[in-house]
Amino acid sequence: MPFSAVNTIWVLLGAALVFFMQAGFAMCEAGFTRAKNTGNILMKNLMDFCIGTPLYWLFGFGIMFGAGTAAFGWIDPFILKDYAHILPAGVPIWAYAIFQTVFCATSATIVSGAMAERTKFSAYCVYSAAISLFIYPVSGHWIWGGGWLAEMGFHDFAGSTAVHMVGGVCALIGAKMLGPRIGKYGRDGKPRAILGHNLSIAALGVFILWFCWFGFNGASTVGMDSDELIASASLVFFNTNLAAAVATLTTMIFTWLRYGKPDVSMTFNASLAGLVGITAGCDAVNPFGAAIIGLCCGIAVVLSVEFFDKVVKIDDPVGAISVHGACGALGTLLTGLFATGISTMKGVFYGGGFKFFGVQLLGVAATIAWTAVAITIVFSIIKATIGLRADAADEVMGLDRSEHGLHTAYSGFTIMADSMPEEEVVAIPDGEYEAPVRVEKEKAPDAPVYTNVRIICRPASLEPLKRSMNKIGITGMTVTNVMGYGAQKGKPEYYRGTPVDVTLLPKVQVDIVVSKVPVRMVIETAKRVLHTGHIGDGKIFVTDVENVVRVRTGEEGYDALQSE
Repeated sequence: MPFSAVNTIWVLLGAALVFFMQAGFAMCEAGFTRAKNTGNILMKNLMDFCIGTPLYWLFGFGIMFGAGTAAFGWIDPFILKDYAHILPAGVPIWAYAIFQTVFCATSATIVSGAMAERTKFSAYCVYSAAISLFIYPVSGHWIWGGGWLAEMGFHDFAGSTAVHMVGGVCALIGAKMLGPRIGKYGRDGKPRAILGHNLSIAALGVFILWFCWFGFNGASTVGMDSDELIASASLVFFNTNLAAAVATLTTMIFTWLRYGKPDVSMTFNASLAGLVGITAGCDAVNPFGAAIIGLCCGIAVVLSVEFFDKVVKIDDPVGAISVHGACGALGTLLTGLFATGISTMKGVFYGGGFKFFGVQLLGVAATIAWTAVAITIVFSIIKATIGLRADAADEVMGLDRSEHGLHTAYSGFTIMADSMPEEEVVAIPDGEYEAPVRVEKEKAPDAPVYTNVRIICRPASLEPLKRSMNKIGITGMTVTNVMGYGAQKGKPEYYRGTPVDVTLLPKVQVDIVVSKVPVRMVIETAKRVLHTGHIGDGKIFVTDVENVVRVRTGEEGYDALQSE
């Protein structure tokens, strides 16, 4: 059969978009975790693709798509055998191989987030290799390679089960065997919120993933050279977007009602949950079904995150188990209810009876069983040999330093003291030090009293305070960002459904040393500007200052406080 330029370009474009999902996963995982582990997370997301690619070329593709048995393909190093039985019409073998390679990498990278911040990098490389080498390919053969589930009519169009649920199950087993991060649970067993350090990066990751999902699902038609394929791809695009949007909106409203405020990070998770959920049936349901799937995933992801965090106490920093595992299974099962017959199968609600739903249920259960057993063996071997979890001291310090010798992934954004090699420090010989030129000014008529007025207030009150102080003649002040709390200890807040320990609240400390302006005027002006009548208006502390020295000129006391 001659190659089709349209179909080949479509598949290659989809492969490029699915590859770029690695960037989205990297951003999400880095943003939802702490800065001290950012380099480690970025390294893992790079290496799982680079490890998986040659392994999938050597063995994975043959295991998945070889015409062996209903349970297993064949061992075909370097993809040398004939795959005409599985290739899409007009698509060359290497175009299809790279398309499937990037799907394999997606499954492997899902695990990284759930096991973040406490996994040895060497252990990660090993289990990531195992997922790409045989765990994903075997179940993939059952579903997409002509295996026994495919023969029964199991439908997973782009991988809710084959890709996402496999990654989610591996993440669940791995996070359980690792145990929670240090400090995640208190002595009473209640979870503590560990906030992600960069929601901007996490949001960027979500948008990248949403964009790339059009390639993940849309290009899974593996062709665009007929009216039927064009119509199918168009429906897939629309359903993919609709499900994600409905899931996101649902979670925003649900968390608003549940926690009193819409949870930002949980809503980000919902976008991905909707995308994962619709992936199985995006070609088989109509937009109404896609909206229902999105709504169900939007609620399910919140309840699932809470269940794993609070009930079974499995620490998943990014929600990968819930997003990919729970919603991957849910979306596959809902396809058995809402399939309209567009792709030959009909769901329960469209007159198809329970047979198709039963096949979907069997496929989900079988894939969970295979993945759980295989990855448990892999993790157990790793744990007994090189070790799975990083040392406690390394975890506290951060895996960037302990695993990679990286002091911080944000060195350009932090203030670091300029350093000079010890041998280059030049000592000043005795007698060569020149004191600053002292500027003589007329002394104050009476012995002055210097007073430090320290004002603690809300950050939002700083600008009005500065303007008011300038109006009464205060031209110098020191401003410091501080954390603190009063007797009320702040208002309870929630992060991903877990109460945040907000005993320390962000405040601003303003220090003003007063000599000429009356102290009472400074205090009254500050009270007038800062007063709202609500808890948190702040406090003012007044203390005596013994002396003031201007370093540049050597002036002291009253002179040092005057502007030049």
